[in-house]
Amino acid sequence: MTVTRTDFPHKLIEIEDLRIPMPDGVTLSARVWMPEDANRHPVPAVLEYIPYRKRDGTTPRDELMHPYVAGHGYACVRVDIRGNGDSAGLMLDEYSQQEMDDALEVIGFLAAQPWCSGAVGMMGKSWGGFNCLQAAFNGHPALKAVISVCSTSDRFADDIHFKGGCLLGENLGWGAVMLSFSSRPADPLLRPDWRADWLARLEAEPFLAPAWARHQSRDAYWKHGSICEDWARMTIPVLNFGGWADSYLNTLGHVMTNHPGLGQGIMGPWVHQYPHTAVPGPQIGFLQEAVRWWDCWLKGHSNGVAEAPRYRAYMLHSQPVSAAPVFRAGHWVAEGAWPSPRVTPQVHDLGALTGQKICTPQHLGLHAGEFFPMGMSAELPGDQRGEDAMSVCLDFDLPEGIDLLGRARVELRLTCDQPFAHLIARLCDVAPDGSSTRISHGMLNLRHRDSMEHPTPVPVGEAVSISLDLDEMGYRLAAGHRLRLALSTTYWPFVWPAPVAVTLTVQGGRLTLPRHQGSTGDEWQPPAAETAPGWKHRMLRPGRSIRRITQDLLSGEWLLEVEEDTGDAENLTHGLVSGETVRELWRIHPDDPLSARVEIRYEQRLSRGDWQVRTEAVSTLESAPTELRHHARLTAWEGETQALTREFFDNTPRDHV
Repeated sequence: MTVTRTDFPHKLIEIEDLRIPMPDGVTLSARVWMPEDANRHPVPAVLEYIPYRKRDGTTPRDELMHPYVAGHGYACVRVDIRGNGDSAGLMLDEYSQQEMDDALEVIGFLAAQPWCSGAVGMMGKSWGGFNCLQAAFNGHPALKAVISVCSTSDRFADDIHFKGGCLLGENLGWGAVMLSFSSRPADPLLRPDWRADWLARLEAEPFLAPAWARHQSRDAYWKHGSICEDWARMTIPVLNFGGWADSYLNTLGHVMTNHPGLGQGIMGPWVHQYPHTAVPGPQIGFLQEAVRWWDCWLKGHSNGVAEAPRYRAYMLHSQPVSAAPVFRAGHWVAEGAWPSPRVTPQVHDLGALTGQKICTPQHLGLHAGEFFPMGMSAELPGDQRGEDAMSVCLDFDLPEGIDLLGRARVELRLTCDQPFAHLIARLCDVAPDGSSTRISHGMLNLRHRDSMEHPTPVPVGEAVSISLDLDEMGYRLAAGHRLRLALSTTYWPFVWPAPVAVTLTVQGGRLTLPRHQGSTGDEWQPPAAETAPGWKHRMLRPGRSIRRITQDLLSGEWLLEVEEDTGDAENLTHGLVSGETVRELWRIHPDDPLSARVEIRYEQRLSRGDWQVRTEAVSTLESAPTELRHHARLTAWEGETQALTREFFDNTPRDHV
């Protein structure tokens, strides 16, 4: 159970809108919590720098975290990236050079303040986790350490756009998110020029999904902002957190393996959230761990942090399958080095698959769950037995069970009947009752079989060798359960389908498992979750969530429908009312990859008294044999008056997808 703390060593003051000047005249807006005597006794600064609106968007989580850390003797600074929230300027893409340069300017500004000791740390999740690693990569003398949660070291291999060279359905999904999120104005209480600034934002705002989709290989666009391009530049300490239920779970292994200095990792059972609030449980005391990290690297305390295990991971145990588990059984393992000497390869021959043809229906994957599961709305992978029934499977009997920690690898020799093809591999825990829990998955666009940077067509009818690494996993398979390898050519809507249905013929191969030995029970006892008090608000309208999978029995089409309505909440501190509704429709016919279609409709609402604004962003993607057809419409209202409408059209060539 999470404990709410109010008894901190330091009393705090808050600055709700600190303006930070950039060299080009743009000012960024920051919210700051700091000890009331910081001007007399300067403290280190801890920066979180993201585009998600500190005034309303991230307020609920900000209030839980930043006052907690500040109460232990830090100035916690939450900055809106330019073009978002209450910051001025325009944002034209994610992780731009401008964004990175601004981050370093902010760090320098904070270090020079009279209330700052000159030492700065940086923390963040997802986008914030990315720019923590990028700031460490780019370097600033005042930046001493970072904490990165749910992030990536390689923007092509492990981001929301491509995976294994496959175009992800969430490339369109994330484009829809940012088209909507960035359409909101600054708060008029902080920005008297809000209306002119808002209209400038709306006129300049890009629809980024097609721009991302055009980069179908690991080119210079994706190398920019990928810290794996030069690990030698990662000289400051990095603490990474990740979750087995998140899709950004390979970063910890990369950082711990390649960081030339001190890179540590903590992996739990969690979704794409901070570990003190994330589901499924157990949650941990992330904020206590953060304070210990900052005490070591920003204050110079000898508290044992530098000698902590390289990797602490929660090894999941077999349990009944659920798409919304409240808690995952497991135990903590602690590895002094990574790769761990306790992990050895266990090889299984796949000769039994020789001659098997893999050609799966286009709707396979509807139970794969979300790329970014956030909570308890059935967003995790459900029972896989239906997906398994459509796949080519091979089961392994392991009577005594097995512990797995690391990445499995599938190596196959196969032929293909088309120049475009995908291969998806899932590793599943099959219980005695036949239910199937996904342990890990991986995917490969076969045009990238030899190179992510230089893809080539699949030679039709010619045998090729491929190697596919599945995502990291930490899992204890119970005695009496079977381990299943499931192979498919489709994975909708996680992977956007190839332009034609394909058949792969297996000619042999092997599966290599990362077998972990030597752990029995908990090797680490994390602190219990604690937070500061939550934000003061009242709900004016309740929210609701819907997740449905249906089939039209006349047309045969399958539909995944997702709706998330936050309701409307009033911030009782400053009176701003905010709310959001999203509805997603993902359609496909089992026999036709070109039937794939998605529509995502977002509404954003802001109001205070007589002031009211609303935006609607509708984003769609359809398939054609040689192109991806993107369309979006952005509409904004001030009160009942339409302030602006824009449309975006883009037919993106299918060079490699």
